[in-house]
Amino acid sequence: MNDLDFDLTTPDGRMRTFVTCPEEGGPFPVVFFYMDAPGKREELHDMARRLGTAGYFVVLPNLYYRQRDTYELVDRSAEAMAEMQALMFSLSHDTVIADTATLFDYVDGHPDADASRIGCFGYCMSGPFAVAVAAAYPERVGAAASLYGVRLATDAPDSPHRVAAAIKGEVYVAHAELDTHVSIDEARQLEKALADAGVRHRVELYEGSHHGFAFPGRAGAYDKAAAERHWERLHALFRRNLG
Repeated sequence: MNDLDFDLTTPDGRMRTFVTCPEEGGPFPVVFFYMDAPGKREELHDMARRLGTAGYFVVLPNLYYRQRDTYELVDRSAEAMAEMQALMFSLSHDTVIADTATLFDYVDGHPDADASRIGCFGYCMSGPFAVAVAAAYPERVGAAASLYGVRLATDAPDSPHRVAAAIKGEVYVAHAELDTHVSIDEARQLEKALADAGVRHRVELYEGSHHGFAFPGRAGAYDKAAAERHWERLHALFRRNLG
């Protein structure tokens, strides 16, 4: 694999970004991987590589760059969790959509990236970001996935379920049955909005699983069977829509 960890210049600063793709056979379809709340870290780099080995140009930015050049949650003390919460709530759909414009500029000019075929996905806090990006750039995003995403249906005007009608690509939503951070009702509201708009979609309940089931290092949450299923679903989603 070809790996690169570097700074992308945005209108708001320097965004540390990890990119991985196969050594041979490009250019490759592009996948934007939006990090979860604990930050851009080697655990996510490895997940990006797992997807990249199947023939994708995977781009993983540090969304917290306006506040921190680098960030990783290292413990779950009250102080550390409060810092992470502050960083998480510093983001919005608008900031991520703006940062994605910089990602488009980057892949448009990269010889190993086939920027005519783009998908995106995110876990936890970034599940709704993936949906928002698909709605903001319907002509560019062919597939989007939210994995135990939070805030899928809120009172905000840019809530995922309110902007779903703009999406032209396919959407996949995975919901953990025992998730204490988001209710199944939010996923169902998004499902209804996607269905009403005629958007190709699937909302799937992962029975018996908890929030964070995809991360091997997440003690008490990791579920190997659920994690492997979500990889199967992601690969199928991107294969169908990105080729």
